[in-house]
Amino acid sequence: MSVNYSMINDDKPRDACGVFGILSCDNHDVAQLAYYALFALQHRGQEGTGIAVNDSGTIIYYKDTGLVPEVFNSTVLEHLKGHAAIGHVLYTTDIGNRENVQPIVVKYRSGQMALSYNGNLVNTFALRQNMEEKGAIFQTNNDPEIIASLISRYRITCNDIEDAITKVMKDIKGAYSFIVMTQNKLIAVRDPLGIKPLCLGKLENSYIVASESSAIDAVGGKLLRDINPGEIVVIQENGLRSIQTEIPGKTSLCIFEFVYTARQDSYIDNVSVYKARLEAGKLLAIEHPVDADLVIGAPDSGLIAALGFSRQSGIPYGPGLIKNRYVGRTFIKPGQSQREMAVRIKFNTIKSEIEGKRIVMVDDSIVRGTTTKSIVNMLKQAGAKEVHIRISSAPYRFPCYFGMDTPSSKHLVASTYTLEEIRNMLGADSLEYLSLEGLLKTPIGAKCDFCCGCFTGEYPMEVRSDT
Repeated sequence: MSVNYSMINDDKPRDACGVFGILSCDNHDVAQLAYYALFALQHRGQEGTGIAVNDSGTIIYYKDTGLVPEVFNSTVLEHLKGHAAIGHVLYTTDIGNRENVQPIVVKYRSGQMALSYNGNLVNTFALRQNMEEKGAIFQTNNDPEIIASLISRYRITCNDIEDAITKVMKDIKGAYSFIVMTQNKLIAVRDPLGIKPLCLGKLENSYIVASESSAIDAVGGKLLRDINPGEIVVIQENGLRSIQTEIPGKTSLCIFEFVYTARQDSYIDNVSVYKARLEAGKLLAIEHPVDADLVIGAPDSGLIAALGFSRQSGIPYGPGLIKNRYVGRTFIKPGQSQREMAVRIKFNTIKSEIEGKRIVMVDDSIVRGTTTKSIVNMLKQAGAKEVHIRISSAPYRFPCYFGMDTPSSKHLVASTYTLEEIRNMLGADSLEYLSLEGLLKTPIGAKCDFCCGCFTGEYPMEVRSDT
């Protein structure tokens, strides 16, 4: 009997997806490049993956549930030949359902279309109901199918697909970035508020689009720029053009990209994720100093903030926790104490570093608190005299409606309990969070505003509680 991997990662919000696209003018093996890029985006989704290629105007694809190396091998990739490709990694709560895996590929009046999507619409129910009343038939409950259906409907009366997408953007409300591949175009779209990241790169004479710059780096490309909020980038063999749709006066990039979601070597909206996390640790040490002997980070998301805390405080930094990097999405159910055992399978302490010391453990966030509680217990069993928890973001009190998988407020520990109650529940000697004011200072050089709804309950657009 197996248990889902997320049970040992339940203190972290999970992003919905990662997307990648390439149109090659240099005879690149586009499926192979997509494969490498999806590896670099694997942290954004581990439940399923897929690649679609344009082979002389015909779109062929392969997708399945599983990690990138579980789904693709050399034989599969050998059959995915073409001059353009889009790829996708999926996180979903509906594990094992192949219908959710992307890219989706549809036939419509103007030919074929493949679509890879990251985000969440807040008006899905209204859109779906309206379209079904007009005769639309849907195979899934997913946003990408609704978007593809809207594109195909508008395409009937529009001169080209980018005009159709412009109209679709006026209908859909929420956070999204998506890539559309047709017989002769690759089209990248970012929501008007810029909540979800999307960037543009180049490999020789070939253009690349990805959720994060780390995917562009992975294929040897060069980051050109971030795709702007509300921008549609149309890529063809003869070049690239941009369509800027109407945007509100204030953008709202998800602040959690810098806290946890994005890879630390990525740049999001021209801001280094690494530097943002390092700065968070420094500010955390200033706001909440503590007398201690060793600073450690919770692997992997807390490591950079822990380094920043150490540099600012002068307390030595060391590897007190080790992460098992070979734990897959699922593993054999270990018995009655499965949650505690699951944490021990993923993490272990270095007793010689911990024993007899006052420890500061830095992590990026706490959602339910169960994993953190187990780690505190492990540290004390390893001989830690004291364990002080420092969190490099504000208390996570409210659900996200824009593509991060978080439970309802009643399951969010910071929404339910006081700081002292959480500290006591975790068994820590002290617990402190970085202030929201401090957190907003961490994306150094940012020229955008941020969505902080998970910390404040104030969202950049109206949302329904059942969204």
